Amino acid sequence: MGASENRLSAQNEQREDAALLRALGERVRQARARRGMTRRILAADSGVSERYLAQLEAGQGNVSVRLLTRIARALNAPVAELLREDDPQSLELQLIQRFLQRLPPQKLAEVRSQLVRDFSGARADRRRRVALIGLRGAGKSTLGARLARELGAPFIELDREVERAAGTSLSEIFLLYGQAGFRRYERRCLEGVLEANERCVIAASGSIVSEPGTYELLLSECFTVWLKTTPEEHMARVVAQGDTRPMGASAEAMEDLRRILETRAPLYAQADVTVDTAGEPAERSLQALAAAVAAA
Repeated sequence: MGASENRLSAQNEQREDAALLRALGERVRQARARRGMTRRILAADSGVSERYLAQLEAGQGNVSVRLLTRIARALNAPVAELLREDDPQSLELQLIQRFLQRLPPQKLAEVRSQLVRDFSGARADRRRRVALIGLRGAGKSTLGARLARELGAPFIELDREVERAAGTSLSEIFLLYGQAGFRRYERRCLEGVLEANERCVIAASGSIVSEPGTYELLLSECFTVWLKTTPEEHMARVVAQGDTRPMGASAEAMEDLRRILETRAPLYAQADVTVDTAGEPAERSLQALAAAVAAA
């Protein structure tokens, strides 16, 4: 690199630095103004001199991380918010983020679910797609196929779509690509199903709730029903179908199943409705499911 190119590169860096400092100073000034703080009050609260704050807000102060942290605390603003390189967030979005940060973690899923219901639920196309979630043995395949016939809509098992896309069985997918590979296939297949079907009944995998992005897509694009039953019925139904994997995988298979269900229950509960199939014959469960969908 020649001398002229070095000078040009240095000038570009200086311009970028100056732009960053101007943006930082403007964000500090805006945050102070929103809170009705004079520069003198901010100086007193942060322990940073008023003269230094004036230079900073004018885009002339090359502030250290330590001083910026003190200023951010006095402004009750995250340091990252002041250092953002893109456009500053709206005040409403900032307030929402602050509110969410104050909530206990177990409440966040409930809030997200409510937002999906309130702001996606009114969409007609969302209500035309029904997605069934729950552990294996909940009745997703049996009830889903019968519901689809009643509605005159296609029935789609997402796991079968994954197998078709990968050209092999689920067990081979996990063996070849691992959990992450399966999740990638599942997300792409769900996107394809939603794009191709304005109206359908989807049986999702029991673990789809464990992948936040994919589950969020399902919740926002489908009327979602949690088919719920007891761990004992989950196990009995799976074994009755000829699948002995739950029993053979672990001597504490039932305890493992209870733990999985307990862990996923708050995620399943984000569905629009819950249909409890415990102790119910298939016909009665189908009636309850159809009634829940009709009410939507």
